[in-house]
Amino acid sequence: MTDHLNQQSRSDCAALDAADPLAHLREQFDLPEGVNYLDGNSLGVLPAATAARVQAVVKHEWGTGLIRSWNDAGWINLPQRVGDKIGRLIGAGPGEVLAADSTSLNLYKVLSAAIDLARGQDPSRKVIVSERSNFPTDLYIAQSLAQQHGMTLELVQAHEVDARLQARDVAVLMLTQVNYRSGRMFDMAAVTEAAHAAGTLTIWDLAHSAGAVPVDLTGAKADFAIGCGYKYLNGGPGAPAFVWVNPAHVNRGSQPLSGWLGHAAPFRFDTGYTPAAGITRYQCGTPSAMTMAALECGVDTLLAAEPLGGMRALRAKSLALSELFIAQVRERLAHHPLSLATPEDTAVRGSQVSLGCPEGGYAVMQALIARGVIGDFRAGDGTAAEPDLLRFGFTPLYTRFVDVHDAVTALVQVLDSGEWREARFNQKAAVT
Repeated sequence: MTDHLNQQSRSDCAALDAADPLAHLREQFDLPEGVNYLDGNSLGVLPAATAARVQAVVKHEWGTGLIRSWNDAGWINLPQRVGDKIGRLIGAGPGEVLAADSTSLNLYKVLSAAIDLARGQDPSRKVIVSERSNFPTDLYIAQSLAQQHGMTLELVQAHEVDARLQARDVAVLMLTQVNYRSGRMFDMAAVTEAAHAAGTLTIWDLAHSAGAVPVDLTGAKADFAIGCGYKYLNGGPGAPAFVWVNPAHVNRGSQPLSGWLGHAAPFRFDTGYTPAAGITRYQCGTPSAMTMAALECGVDTLLAAEPLGGMRALRAKSLALSELFIAQVRERLAHHPLSLATPEDTAVRGSQVSLGCPEGGYAVMQALIARGVIGDFRAGDGTAAEPDLLRFGFTPLYTRFVDVHDAVTALVQVLDSGEWREARFNQKAAVT
């Protein structure tokens, strides 16, 4: 870190905010007074437009339009319409992305399809490879499918991926582009190229990258991708997820959740299933008009940055925020045994910073939250190699440079005072 970043005062940070060409994008959100929100990597902030939009769906489209709104209000096309907007953020073409279901369900669909395609080309490939610290739901879905298909799920460290592919028995490589714990980011294009050279298909989970970092699925020649709608896409708790399949694969193979809206002619009500052409075959059940409307509002907050440089401009601000945070932690908290779990190299860093906390990590975060600074906590295994983590997300749409300064100030106060040791901060809730 540079001395310049280390020496930033709060007034210096306020000056950075005043000069920020993206600063007005914060006005798109309803931010609670007195809250410094650094947890958009878990749940995005409420867009100001969402409440009125959802109310319009409930009171007018549903309340007045009733069933006519499937046509008149375009409910039936929401998965494709919202999917196209998400596609603009992840390097996908029109008609290639579908907003539907949950991340877990979409992963089940694409992993099933990828296994069928890979095994169809080479039945000897019986291994699914993923990163050991991948998000658990991805691993659970992969475990289930490995059992169903008589395959093996192997977990490796991030630096072991390339070497593991060389055995040429891997059917599918399933990775999350930005690791949820550390914020480490894979080079999607390079990893995909290596996988293809080894005859392996790729699945990318974009839960911590869509809306946070520039993504180019088409340029990377990825095979399949899924992602979350409620983190950086600001779609609200439990928002629909999304799914993308490379056009070269989308009409090949099949996905197992062959629900009626994935049918080529759902209102023909055939007793036999004929998949729709293109990404629509990855749709399963009826979309929720309310949650789709909320997700569309969230995605629109990101698209509002397009005239200002879009994801590249947001990425530049995100890195500036995280660089400032790391520098301030090092300068102002050097007397506390915190460690940096997030990469120094900005090229492989997502939009978060995770700090290893060797003692009382959960309580420290609860004490911060009591002071109005909301990050989150992820438990480690109790070793120096995997300590408890304090996670701080930097969402450039609404996070300011003064927020970074104030968050570090609060962390200094919590640790210097030892208040985190109080019993009230050590009572674990159901959601940590």
